[in-house]
Amino acid sequence: MEDQIHDACGVVGVYRPQAEASRIAFFGIFSLQHRGQESAGIATFDGSHREHLYRGNGLVASVFNEYDLENLPGELAIGHTRYSTTGITSVENAQPIRVSGPHGTIFVAHNGNIVNSVVLRKELGEKGVKFTTTSDSEVAAYLLAYSPGLTWEERIKSFMTRAQGAYSLTILTNEAVYGVRDPHGFRPLCYGELDDGWVIASETCALDNVGSSLVKEIEPGEIVKINSEGIAITQGTVKKTQLCIFENIYFSRPDSILNGEQVYSTRERMGAQLFRESHVPADLVTAIPDSAIPAGIGYANEAGIPYKETLIKNRNSGRTFIEPTQFLRDEAVRGKFTPLLKNIKGQRVILIDDSIVR
Repeated sequence: MEDQIHDACGVVGVYRPQAEASRIAFFGIFSLQHRGQESAGIATFDGSHREHLYRGNGLVASVFNEYDLENLPGELAIGHTRYSTTGITSVENAQPIRVSGPHGTIFVAHNGNIVNSVVLRKELGEKGVKFTTTSDSEVAAYLLAYSPGLTWEERIKSFMTRAQGAYSLTILTNEAVYGVRDPHGFRPLCYGELDDGWVIASETCALDNVGSSLVKEIEPGEIVKINSEGIAITQGTVKKTQLCIFENIYFSRPDSILNGEQVYSTRERMGAQLFRESHVPADLVTAIPDSAIPAGIGYANEAGIPYKETLIKNRNSGRTFIEPTQFLRDEAVRGKFTPLLKNIKGQRVILIDDSIVR
């Protein structure tokens, strides 16, 4: 089954006056590479309302070069780096996705999983929509394009009443960029100020990387609009907040801020709590690099046991969890770590891991 629920991608949205927003989008998704390694893409609208799109399979730095960015002009841009939620790994499923509807052309970048996409796909098909991908993100894009309303804020509110599941979106029209977080807030989204422009991103680490100062984390159900008129926030549907715990444990970068706290500190506290719940005699504490290290340090500090590195990670190895197939995950793991034998020989070792999910 390709369409299992395992959803984490990186999205950005940029308004940068008198500049090529695509460069900011590039560095934004580059810093969100940990959220997806399959494909990357950027879409822009320029001052003449002409659209531009470039996307491809692979890591961000290998998909784009200087020529590609020069051919993505405009003050408005969105970007995406993909870890497949549904659909096979192919350039057709790469994002941003371009769709046209009664209100013109839009581009959509999606992080999440629309759990009622099969029903929505059938309904949209009956209206004459011709799908070109197997992705639930295309369903979301067409649902937006065909939603009723006089403004995009009204259409997005209508979308919220129909789409079920997780979605943090950046949406590009010829006049603005929108950031949308689903009513439960399953996946993170934030925005920051950059000179006289604005940046929307999945995580605050992307804002830091482009020199943007964090203004706030977008609340569940909020719709943020950025363009030449500034920033406008509209409240859509709100439900019980249910941030996916995997964001705190594994997905998010440790230097990002979630719910007002740096992820590194959250993971340290998880490690300390783990010790309080499970006293185990040992000579040293260690962790699986990289995301489990803060939890390992927190455990060691609370236990009063030395923390030592015992595994050296191959720096050319990406995140094996988000490889698209089990075969690729198995192959990637084989060359990922080398043990420091002198640090562990004859020692009682507590090993902290955070991603035994397969």
